Amino acid sequence: MADRRAGWWNRWRRPEPVAAPAAQDGDGGGRQPLVRRGWRYTELQFTGGVSQSRMRNFRPDQLLIDYTRTMMGSLLFRPRPALVAMVGLGGGSQVKFCHRHLPDTRVEVAENNPHVLALRRTFRIPRDDARLQVLLADGAQFVRERRGRCDILLVDGYDETGIPAALSSQRFYDDCRDALVPGGVMAGNLYATDYAAHVKKLQRSFGRGRVWMLEEKRQSNRVVFAWTGDPFPDGRIDLPAIAARMPRGAARELAGVFATMAQAWHTR
Repeated sequence: MADRRAGWWNRWRRPEPVAAPAAQDGDGGGRQPLVRRGWRYTELQFTGGVSQSRMRNFRPDQLLIDYTRTMMGSLLFRPRPALVAMVGLGGGSQVKFCHRHLPDTRVEVAENNPHVLALRRTFRIPRDDARLQVLLADGAQFVRERRGRCDILLVDGYDETGIPAALSSQRFYDDCRDALVPGGVMAGNLYATDYAAHVKKLQRSFGRGRVWMLEEKRQSNRVVFAWTGDPFPDGRIDLPAIAARMPRGAARELAGVFATMAQAWHTR
């Protein structure tokens, strides 16, 4: 009996690999990811056992991975965005967060891997509606087509080799700048990469004073922000005033991130 109980417990405790659903014929290429599903969490992985996305099964719209929370710190720059655009879907953590906590915001997403799109139900990403559109699309072209429309642009596009060349060229970062509304902001995830080269390109596109990078203490990620205009005219992040302008749920969920970012901003 003891062995049977131990076996039952281990099945629930350890994530088990699950084959991802096949993409529809004719949808193109892209590496097929692995889903690891346990009792508490579901993870999306590609190589080396590294989680690309992690979902709490009982709170699917919670942001579990630190850098995704930091990227949503973009709301400090644009507390009530009309449009949030994203390059890279993954497990849809930020999509689900925005769909739940930003009820007046439209979210548009580009994902170029059909196998990732096929996992949309697995990761409980809402269906397209008046506020959400997820596209099978080239990320660079997606950004180029949204000139002057985005309040917030989140860039987290990776393949098995890292950040693709199409999402790290000088032209791409110029297009990111041009996609923003006046006073808009982009946030990019720089994981295990030559971050200095990306920062230099962003500085050429946005200007040296409009690029800011934060390192994640518990991860090998860096989040870089770049913006247009002057988001904090007095040079300080007035947290109470900004939080009062954004939806209450978003302000509550991200309170810790906002406090960390404000402190880092004031001491940079």
